Amino acid sequence: MLLGMGNPLLDISATVKPELLAKHGLKSNDAILTEDEAIFNDLTSDYSVDYIAGGATQNSIRVAQWILGLKYATSYFGCVGKDKYGDTLEAKAKEAGVNVQYQVSGEHPTGRCAVLITGQDRSLVTKLDAANHFTPAHLDETKNWKAVEEAKAVYSAGFFLTVSVESMLKVGKYCAANNRTYCINLSAPFLIQFFKDQMMSVMPFADIVFGNETEAATFADTFNLGTTDVKKIALAISMLPKENGAKGRMVIITQGSDPVVCVQNGQVHEFAAQKLSADKIVDTNGAGDAFVGGFLAQHVRGAELATAVKCGIWAATHIIQRSGCTLPEVMDFKA
Repeated sequence: MLLGMGNPLLDISATVKPELLAKHGLKSNDAILTEDEAIFNDLTSDYSVDYIAGGATQNSIRVAQWILGLKYATSYFGCVGKDKYGDTLEAKAKEAGVNVQYQVSGEHPTGRCAVLITGQDRSLVTKLDAANHFTPAHLDETKNWKAVEEAKAVYSAGFFLTVSVESMLKVGKYCAANNRTYCINLSAPFLIQFFKDQMMSVMPFADIVFGNETEAATFADTFNLGTTDVKKIALAISMLPKENGAKGRMVIITQGSDPVVCVQNGQVHEFAAQKLSADKIVDTNGAGDAFVGGFLAQHVRGAELATAVKCGIWAATHIIQRSGCTLPEVMDFKA
């Protein structure tokens, strides 16, 4: 029912001292790309780490799969290396019931993401490696394109804009022509600032745009919207030019424990988020990904907006009480 296309990464996660961030010039709540091995060497030599199948899009798809519950209700594309990390990723994803159809690179190792947790913040440092080498050729294979044709919705986090805009456009155009739902996420301030041309080339095909309050503020700033009001920013994004005129663009902006702002058919809606006490929050990494997974699991079932948002909030609330984007055994969401 749902296909994700993104950057498959092995998350290497640990709670670290602020000095580690300072040493590498990192911010406590940020996401950046690196070409450097140093942070990974320091992390694995100085801390006890968890290895988790990650990458923003793959996280969302795993969460959606957990909620949908039907084996292989979801599929996922991305590029991994021919190595043990790639094998681990595939095993973990298949164990979760996701039909992963990776493109495998013989030249590049599997991508990794250092997840550096300080207090309730997390800093993500990604070395894309193989994930950076996904090509549209993967979509030309019959069994892979079949996954595109069968999906009711296709989702990519904005991070994929740095890898294969061509693939996003190919699938976005197919969705627009065949009345499927194409979804993207703003994902990180640096994407809006430095990959804005790529983002705006894909935007006309986006039926649903996700983001958080920081990304919304950066979007308003970058495109001179002249407002800091999240509702007005969401409305402005919803009104950008759109290829498939048969349906309006939905925009969903999360704001941590503040209300979720949604625009549907030109109307702004707000939904109260669930506020957890600080002692229950273990790790906010993956909260946004989990929200998207929960939302899309309901959306592809044809649920109304309120139910989809409720499920998104529910999923995010579960994830932040655990280390990494990991899932409880029992899925007990009640619509």
